[in-house]
Amino acid sequence: MGKYEKLLLKILEGKSDANISFNELCQLLEKLGFEKRIRGSHHIFRKAGITEKPNLQKDGNKAKDYQIRQIRTILLKYKLEIKD
Repeated sequence: MGKYEKLLLKILEGKSDANISFNELCQLLEKLGFEKRIRGSHHIFRKAGITEKPNLQKDGNKAKDYQIRQIRTILLKYKLEIKD
């Protein structure tokens, strides 16, 4: 199991939302096919077929826990998974 698969499972389990690296989360979303646009401190992600556009901001070097919950909801709603 690779780095991103482990991170995906960690997010889906929901046991450590406050302990997810911001950079790793951004990389995971890009690996899932999202396009990233940066406007100031906002990292906005979008993907065809997905109406939600996650808007992430750093909290130190971690992602904010409410944003992890939003990402989890999107992952579950659209059944997103990493494809090699």
